[in-house]
Amino acid sequence: MNKHSFKVSAMFSILVFIILFITIALMGFFTMILLNLGIIHNPRLEVIFILSGVVSILAGTFFSRVLGKRPLSIILEINEATKEVVKGNFEVQLNEDIQVTELRSMAHNFNVMVKELENTEIFRKDFIENVSHEFKTPLSAIEGYVTLLQKRSLPEERRAEYTERILLNTRRLSTLTGNILLLARLENQEIAVKKETYSLDEQLREAILLFESQWTDKELELDIDLCAVDYSGNKELLMQVWQNILENAIKFVPRQGEIHIILKDEHSNVTVSIMDNGIGMDEDAKKRIYEKFYQADSSRTNAGNGLGLTLAKRIVDLHNGTIEVSSKIGKGTAFTVTLPLADCSAPSSFIQP
Repeated sequence: MNKHSFKVSAMFSILVFIILFITIALMGFFTMILLNLGIIHNPRLEVIFILSGVVSILAGTFFSRVLGKRPLSIILEINEATKEVVKGNFEVQLNEDIQVTELRSMAHNFNVMVKELENTEIFRKDFIENVSHEFKTPLSAIEGYVTLLQKRSLPEERRAEYTERILLNTRRLSTLTGNILLLARLENQEIAVKKETYSLDEQLREAILLFESQWTDKELELDIDLCAVDYSGNKELLMQVWQNILENAIKFVPRQGEIHIILKDEHSNVTVSIMDNGIGMDEDAKKRIYEKFYQADSSRTNAGNGLGLTLAKRIVDLHNGTIEVSSKIGKGTAFTVTLPLADCSAPSSFIQP
C-alpha cells in the first residue's frame, strides 16, 4: 500500500476508533446511570444487548455524521465542481487548504485540470476562428475569379490572369490543409520520430535548389558554407524545416539582398544557420513567430499562412533540438537550428547578418 493510501486509511481508521470508543463509553455510562437510579434490577442478558444496540446505533450514527462531515463535504464539493466543468464552466476552483494529503492533492489536480481545459478551450476557439478566416479568403477569391471567367466577353489575357490567380489560391488552400494536418499529427506525437542516417549538407543544397527560381528572380546573393554531415533524423520532417526558414528569408529579403546558409560542427551538436539582411522583426514579433497563424508582416498575408515556423519549431523539438532567432528592424534575421548527436568533418566560421 502506498503512502497516500495509508494516510487516507489511517484517517478513516481513527474516525472508526473514535466512534466505537465513544459509543462504548456512552453505553457503559447510561447502563450505570440506569442501575444507580434503580430503573433496572438484575438485568437479563437480552436486555443488555438490546440497550447496547440502541445506544450504539444512535451514538454511532450521530458521531459518524459529525466526524465524517468535513471529508464528505470535500468530496461533495469536488462532485459539484465536476458537474460545473461538464456544463462548460472552466472558472470553477476548489479550496486546496485541506489537511488530508490525498484530498488536498485531488483538489490541486482538479484545479490544474480545469485550468488546462480552459486554455485548451480558448486555443480551440482561436484555432477554429483562424482556420475559418484562412480558408474563407482564398475560397472567396476563387469564387470571384470563377464568376468573372463566366463572362463571354472577357479578353483572353484577363482570362489567363484570373485562371492563374485561381490556381494560386488553390495551391494556397492545399498548402494550408497539408500544414494543418501535419501540425495536428506532430502535436499528438508522443514517441520519438522515425530516424534514418543521411547527408544533411546534401539535403540543405536540395532545399536551396527548390527555391532557385525565387532567389534568381530577386537577384539574391547566396553565401553557402556547408561541411559534410551524416545526421540521423527524420529526413522528410527536417526538409520541411529548411524549406520554411528559407522561404521566409527569400520572402522578406529585398531585391539583390543577401542570404547566408551555414552548416557547422558544434562537437556533440550540428548547427544550421540561415541569415538574411531583410526587413527584420521587432521584439513583439520575435516572441510570437511560433504562434499558429501569426504573421508579423500583415501586408503580405497572401504569401503564407502563418504555420511554417510553428511546424519548424515542433519538428526541431521532436528531434530534441533548439531553434533560436535574432533579428533587428532593417538589419535582417538569423535563424539558428541546433540538433544533437551530429558529426561534422570540418568547422566553419559564423557570419552575422
